[in-house]
Amino acid sequence: MTTLWDPIRIGRMTLPHRLAMSPLTRSRALPGGTPSEFAAEYYSQRASLGLLISEGTQPSEDGQGFLNSPGIHSDAHVEGWREITEAVHAAGGHLFIQIMHAGRMSHPDNTLHGRPAVAPSAIAPDAQIYTPGGLQQVPRPRALSVEEIQATVADFRRAAARAIEAGADGVEIHAANGYLIQQFLSPNANTRDDGYGGSIANRMRFALEVARAVVEEIGADRTGIRLSPGSRLGGIDEGQNHGDLYRALVAELAKLDLAYLHIAHNGDEALLKDVRTLWSAPLLVNRVNRPLELIGQDVESGLADVSPVGRWALANPDFVERLRTGLALNEPDPQTFYGGGARGYTDYPLLQDRTQAAG
Repeated sequence: MTTLWDPIRIGRMTLPHRLAMSPLTRSRALPGGTPSEFAAEYYSQRASLGLLISEGTQPSEDGQGFLNSPGIHSDAHVEGWREITEAVHAAGGHLFIQIMHAGRMSHPDNTLHGRPAVAPSAIAPDAQIYTPGGLQQVPRPRALSVEEIQATVADFRRAAARAIEAGADGVEIHAANGYLIQQFLSPNANTRDDGYGGSIANRMRFALEVARAVVEEIGADRTGIRLSPGSRLGGIDEGQNHGDLYRALVAELAKLDLAYLHIAHNGDEALLKDVRTLWSAPLLVNRVNRPLELIGQDVESGLADVSPVGRWALANPDFVERLRTGLALNEPDPQTFYGGGARGYTDYPLLQDRTQAAG
C-alpha cells in the first residue's frame, strides 16, 4: 500500500513524500506585483513540504484581482521570484509558480492601471472583494474580444517562460476557484455565442489553448493545472451537468501528458473517481475541510497520488515534521492571512524554537 511517506516522481522532480503546499493568497507583494522582502523566507521555511505551489500570480496587468498580489510579467517580478526560487532550492524544496488571471474577480482600485476587469462576458459575479477602501462589490467586467482572448493566451505563455527564467521548477495553470479560466467553463459567467461559448467543447477551448501554449513554451513535464469542479467561488454556477464538462476536459488535458492535475475537491465522489480513471499522471487532491487524521486516506486508497495542504502549511512551516512525529500544530491566525508584514507570515514558531526555549 502506498502511504504519504513514499517518494514520488512528478515531472522532473523526485519528491520525498506525498505532501505538498497548496497555493495560498497572502496579499503581501509590493505595489506593481514584485514579491516582498519577506517572501523568500516564507517559502523557504516551508521547503520540507517538497513541492510548493505558489500563491496566484498574475500573467499581465489585467490579470490582477486581489490587492497586493504578485505578478510574473516584468523584469522586476522575475528578479523577485528568483530570490524565492533560490531560497527554496537551497532549503531542498521545489517551487511551481501558479499563474492566475483573476478575470472578473477584480476591482479597478486593486490595480495600478484602474481599468475595468475583463471576462468572457460582461456579467458581474454578485460578489465582494477587499480593496484599499474596504469591502466593495465586484463591478461589471468588460467582455474580451476574440483577439484579446488570443492575447491573453499569449500572456500565459510569456508568464510561464518568465517563471522558468526566474528559476521555478514549473508552473501551475489556475483554472479553478472562480477565476478567468473557470469563468469560461461556466455557463452562468460565459454567455458567448462564438467559438468560446455555448457547447462544452467551446467553453473549454480557452483552458485547452492556455494549457497547450504553456506546454509548447516550457514543456509538459513542467506544467500542472488546477481545477475545482462544482466550485461556486466568485459567483460561479456550472450547473448540474458540470461533470460532463470536466470529464471531457480532463480527457483532453490527459493527451498533453502534463506533470500533474490538481483537484480542489468539492464533494462529488463519483466525478473524482472518474477523473482518477481518466488521469494516469500524478493526481493531487485537496479536499475542503479535510480532518487531519484523514490526510493520507486518498493516497492509501489510490484515489490520489499527493495530498496538498493549505492552512496547516501556512501556520506550520515544519508541518511535515509535526505530522510525522504526531506533535501539536500551530493554530492559523485568520487576522493575518492577507496583507501586512512578517506577523502571521514568517513568524509562526518552529519545533526547534520550542526546543531552544525549553533548553
